This record gives sequence, C-alpha cells and structure tokens, in this order.
Amino acid sequence: MVRPFIFQMVGYHNSGKTTFINKLLSRLKGEGIKTVTIKHHGHGGKPAVVEETDSAQHISAGAVASLVEGGGRLILQSEQMNWSLEEKLQLMSIIHPDLILIEGHKHADYPKLVFIRKEEDLQLLEELTHIEMVLLQQPLEVLEKVTSFHRDDAEAVQWLINFFHRKIVE
Repeated sequence: MVRPFIFQMVGYHNSGKTTFINKLLSRLKGEGIKTVTIKHHGHGGKPAVVEETDSAQHISAGAVASLVEGGGRLILQSEQMNWSLEEKLQLMSIIHPDLILIEGHKHADYPKLVFIRKEEDLQLLEELTHIEMVLLQQPLEVLEKVTSFHRDDAEAVQWLINFFHRKIVE
C-alpha cells in the first residue's frame, strides 16, 4: 500500500481551521482526491457521543471498542486512555485515502498550514516545523520564504489543491 500524504492544519482556537477545512474538503472531493480527516479534540474531556445508541451502550457496559455500519457509513467508538497520532493515522490508513488532513496536533512533524489570527500568534511560525503555508486573519508580516494568503482568499484553496496533486503523484 502506498502511504497517503499527511498534512496538518494548525492554529489556535477560533482561528478558522474548521471553516477553511470544510471549504477545502468540498474542493478536494471535486478534484477526486480521497481525503480523510483526523481532528484533535482540544477542548478538554471526551468528544460527545449519542448516548442512546446501542454502540454507546456497549462502550458503557465495558466494550473497549464498538463499530457500527449501515448503508455504507461506519462509526467507530473506542475507549483508550490516550491515542497517539500514529495510532490514529494507522487506523485511518485502512481506508486507503490519498490524503489525510489532521486538524491540530501542532507539534507533530508533518507538513502543515498555520492559521494566524493576530500578531501574538506569529510565535507559532518560530516554534513549529514543516510550515508550507500560512493563512492570515489580518495583514501581518510573515517570513518571506513561507507562502501566505488571507484566510478568505480563494487562491489559498487553489494553491493547496495544486500542492496536494503534486505530493500525491510523487
């Protein structure tokens, strides 16, 4: 199996990551790029689940994992103290995507897009590795060697589409 291309979308809370990713996902689908996402739930606690479902009841009763599938939709719930990013990537690779987008996990060592809201966020550009692109909420001076766009610039999505096409073909 050819390993999918892995790309991160990182930035502080409310920097526009989810909105941008949703816009990008729509375009990636149109381009025929099979994409999966991994979201780091950085708000503390566990992500919400629908408690009334059989699979949630199985977890509550003691199952380590519960998988439900119907009509082509597969939902996996699992209880484990900590999932490493590598374990999540391994799990998602089973689907054989072209691209895995990671929202979060700032300090992982994959190519990334960094969202900058305000001047204080610029320190991310010094502490993070493998920055391919920066999206700005307001005009700020960033490193000249890093491609940057305003967060709402349609050219940003097109730049990424072209970038992913090159990386997936390599």
